[in-house]
Amino acid sequence: MTLPGITGQRIIVTAGASGIGLSIARQLKAQGARLAICDVDEAALDRAKAELDAELAIPADVSDEAQMQTFFRQTADTLGGLDALVNNAGIAGPTGGVEEIDPADWRRCLDICLTGQFLCAHFGVPLLKSSGGGAIVNMSSSAGRFGYAFRTPYSSAKWGVIGLTQSLAKELGPDNIRVNAILPGIIEGPRMENVIADRAAQKGVSHEDMKAEYISRISLRRMTPPDDVADIVAFLISDAGRNLSGQSFPVDGNLETLG
Repeated sequence: MTLPGITGQRIIVTAGASGIGLSIARQLKAQGARLAICDVDEAALDRAKAELDAELAIPADVSDEAQMQTFFRQTADTLGGLDALVNNAGIAGPTGGVEEIDPADWRRCLDICLTGQFLCAHFGVPLLKSSGGGAIVNMSSSAGRFGYAFRTPYSSAKWGVIGLTQSLAKELGPDNIRVNAILPGIIEGPRMENVIADRAAQKGVSHEDMKAEYISRISLRRMTPPDDVADIVAFLISDAGRNLSGQSFPVDGNLETLG
């Protein structure tokens, strides 16, 4: 389905070389967007650039202020401006009891999952204002609406993304900039499999049993494909979502609880 208003839009997708980010970039490219992507995985970035024919694809860490400043400057130079920003980059963070988690791992998780989104907004909003408005989509998580035992850094960061989203929606609305959050649930792919493996090891159960326990918490009894998240992101960026702002959208098959 072709969505109105995406063709020709200049869009940044952070961590756009694999996983949910690549699915988002593919969907936006199929809708006719012009893309700038960044990622820390240079090999994946090279493959994604070739597949997407992205106009800009550079290695960059969203938690690094200097790298983000350079990325947004290069985006402005290459694309001639910015119409939408997808704050997708994130990491799973450590799994463990609060007394076991290394404070350095806590800081790293918040730096990437929360501060990285702030930095992208910091450098991206002036470009959006210069374009007369636009859209920001922040990637939160179902962990941003449930407490998530043994994954406190990740859950804390994703709750923070909700606050960032609602605050920016109020601040930037008068500038015609819409800001929304997506809350993916249990997403198919290697990252979730690693999370399940870590939790299985901690509980002393098999990977298969742990995965079945996760799926049992979903009303639809299935994991969510990354493409389902990409579809909602594209809708929010498009003109079809022109009156949606300050909202948080779960894409999780009605996840009932987290462990």
